[in-house]
Amino acid sequence: MTFQYKSFRYLYTGLMLLALGSSCNKAVEIDPPTSRIISSEAFAGNASATSVMTGLYSAMISNRGFVSGINGISMLEGMAADEMTNYLPAIMGQTLQEFYTNTYNVGGSYFWNEFYQRLYTCNATIEGVTASKGLSEPVKQQLLGEAKFLRALIYFYAVNTYGDVPLALTTDYRVNNTLSRTPKEQVYAQIIADLKDAQSLMGEAYFRGITPGTTERARPNKLAATALLARVYLYRKDWANAEAQATAVISNATYQLEQDLNKTFTATTKEAIWYLLTVDPINYATYDAQAFIPFTNPPGVTPNLPGALSTSLVNAFEQGDARRDKWVGAFVANGTTYYYPFKYQKNPSGTPEALIVLRLSEQYLIRAEARAQLGNITGAGSAQADVDAIRAKALLPGTTAADKDAMLAAIAQERRIELFTEWGHRWFDLVRTDKIDELMTVLAPQKGGVWDPNHKVLPIPFSETQLNTNIKQNPGYSN
Repeated sequence: MTFQYKSFRYLYTGLMLLALGSSCNKAVEIDPPTSRIISSEAFAGNASATSVMTGLYSAMISNRGFVSGINGISMLEGMAADEMTNYLPAIMGQTLQEFYTNTYNVGGSYFWNEFYQRLYTCNATIEGVTASKGLSEPVKQQLLGEAKFLRALIYFYAVNTYGDVPLALTTDYRVNNTLSRTPKEQVYAQIIADLKDAQSLMGEAYFRGITPGTTERARPNKLAATALLARVYLYRKDWANAEAQATAVISNATYQLEQDLNKTFTATTKEAIWYLLTVDPINYATYDAQAFIPFTNPPGVTPNLPGALSTSLVNAFEQGDARRDKWVGAFVANGTTYYYPFKYQKNPSGTPEALIVLRLSEQYLIRAEARAQLGNITGAGSAQADVDAIRAKALLPGTTAADKDAMLAAIAQERRIELFTEWGHRWFDLVRTDKIDELMTVLAPQKGGVWDPNHKVLPIPFSETQLNTNIKQNPGYSN
């Protein structure tokens, strides 16, 4: 595996110039090993060490990488699944069309490079914070917790998009450049270990800068680690632990289901467990808004948008579902109505929005599925109660599902509607529940592709398999 040390050094230089001023110029000009530079300078004090993590969040959101925007995981996996239709393949680029037709290119890096750039920063932070003698204990624990949480989050998406991936836990290039792919089970074990560490290191308070105590939920806390751990246990079919972790989040009074659907994706929502703050100056609140909402609305012109919601998704909403009214926008051109995600909106009023990463509704659905799998179907404290809590805020009556199979189907439906075009949930749900082949065998040809079951995961970039022969290509892809 190759890490882009030069790129990271420039990122690091920018962070240190902001945090320490021109006095750090000499330090940042030193040649690699970069980890030594970061350990001795960036983590010498609370403010500069915190700036490294702040810079990582900024890099994640500002470059419109895997977390948001037109090449983000929400858009691309929405295209890959049955959520989106690509109406303008010639205009909107090759990557969107590759995901839409499920015909991936080994020459494309897709999310790979960004995953490992961010992982490098997480590893550098863990090493630097651990070695530092100048940090206060609360800041040291918080930063270690944040770095381990983010490493777990990135590996979660890496292992679900690529399958077995190299497990890099150090900044030592001599180790990283010869890593082979680590079995998925071992990667998940590391994810769980990191999240448990993050739970023990971070408190329930949210930090802003180097001090706890803020209404912003822009830096993760203990409950963010708990929420992600609940999801991981769900994916691993560890139903009891998934239920327990989700319950820990749901039982915390800090978080409440947002009954006003217009507030769900704002920076003041009661539902957010963790979000990334962003302000796009071109009249959009988030880059997801910019990606999903039509750019122009002239009469009689095909909408200038990368994709619209698929007919099957639009038709999947029940009559009277408030989410259909609040979270789906419409655009009429040449007599045709196109629908698009409107969870994130244009922001002319100045109401702040945030890119929601983890929110409470998912925790209810995780617990509902875990309870259903454990046979707790109806009554108080059951899967039924959790599903009904989600349906109530959508102004829908309670579920009629009364047995395990019916309840699991009802939960899958609620996940499809509640979480559409968020973080690839639909694609990953289809894969983890073994429904993907049945759907895509029919759907892929309709989208102009041919379904290959090997394409549940992306190809390893050709450049990686050439530079490190220990990294073998996924089946179904040819170098």
